[in-house]
Amino acid sequence: MNHHRILLVDDDPGLLKLLSLRLEANGFQVDTASSGRQALGKIDTLRPHLMITDLRMQGMDGLELFDAVQKHTPSLPVIMLTAHGTIPDAVQATRKGLFSYLTKPFDSGELLQSINNALSQCYGHDKPEHSANDEWRSEIISNSAVMERLLTKTWRIAQSDVSVLIQSSSGTGKELLARALHRASPRHKAAFVPINCAAIPENLLESELFGHRKGAFTGADRNRKGLFEAANGGTLFLDEIGDMPLEFQAKLLRVLEDGEVRPVGATESFPVDVRIVSATHSDLEAAIEAGEFREDLFYRLNVVMLEIPPLSERREDIPVLARHFLHQARARGRCQARTFSPEAMEALMLAPWKGNIRQLLNVVEQVAALSMTAIIPESLVQNALRNKSGGIVSLAEAQSNFERNYLVELLQMTGGNVTQAARLANRNRTEFYRLLHRHELEPQIFRH
Repeated sequence: MNHHRILLVDDDPGLLKLLSLRLEANGFQVDTASSGRQALGKIDTLRPHLMITDLRMQGMDGLELFDAVQKHTPSLPVIMLTAHGTIPDAVQATRKGLFSYLTKPFDSGELLQSINNALSQCYGHDKPEHSANDEWRSEIISNSAVMERLLTKTWRIAQSDVSVLIQSSSGTGKELLARALHRASPRHKAAFVPINCAAIPENLLESELFGHRKGAFTGADRNRKGLFEAANGGTLFLDEIGDMPLEFQAKLLRVLEDGEVRPVGATESFPVDVRIVSATHSDLEAAIEAGEFREDLFYRLNVVMLEIPPLSERREDIPVLARHFLHQARARGRCQARTFSPEAMEALMLAPWKGNIRQLLNVVEQVAALSMTAIIPESLVQNALRNKSGGIVSLAEAQSNFERNYLVELLQMTGGNVTQAARLANRNRTEFYRLLHRHELEPQIFRH
């Protein structure tokens, strides 16, 4: 069975069952939805590789579903099934990004050919060797085709033992990808040992990586294992390798060439079997030109490069990541929010995210902590984004923020009793309810 997952959408239960059986017989994993709304609700959790939908359906039809998918998950290829009379609609959708359409009646061979073409063009000619839900990549939350291709490449590389260099800007999850590569590799039962080369003082880096013997220097009162030895049989992750001091780079290169480590203060070396995965946000080739990084070490580390795209280049991942981080905040407790308002999610989708996923996590945790409603309003998201960029709010926004905080304080004092809160604010209940609605505040949240 291959690991491509197809989401099949049709409001005809008979046709839905027939097509499911045909596709499953050809080795595909098939999930079904009986309406467009149901299909949209399943995309985030199922992460299908392909959607096949009928055009004519009750409620949300295939064209409306396709438009929604384009906004929510534009990387998801869609094939539409259409009757002869609706071909012009399907042609118009194809101009907007629909992968292809099939005219009813069609045979199984025609359907399979269209599916294979979509999967081949969108995910490469080779079928992925892993399932979208495989444990090795479970920490990486993504909906985008570009990340799916990266993870497929990661899986393949993991099966060999070559050194890997992960290149990306800060906050994209370099260590998460390195951990995923380790878990997918034959070394997964041994240790994964990370070290941030920029966080270790130069005079301690050699001892940290290679270990030391008792008496090697002041304070060395016992033998100590280095990280190479701790990672023996497993993977050593050298984060921010571009910040490693030039003098130490020669020592690291020697270890990589010889496969042996000599602790500080020792007279003999011993062999180590370690896979090296390194990462950097720096341009190492420019550093080589500037004489700040050894070219021979670069080629030793960069046998294969994995490049993680910034969040701004895979915006379809923003909703699923934001919901994931909100769920984590709720699991830790003290969080009233359950979801984002459509306007709040749109604000997240349009933000530049120069700090990538790390910045998104910080923003979600901030708004989750501050929200006093089940639905996070746009105003909280905009404030959090503005605070991260160091901007200053307008007078109108400052007044609105004060008003909202004042209402929250009243509701907290009265336990969500609107009559009491309105009396304290010297407002009638109707006007007070209008204020609550403006700021998306729900009184029942505050009830003791």
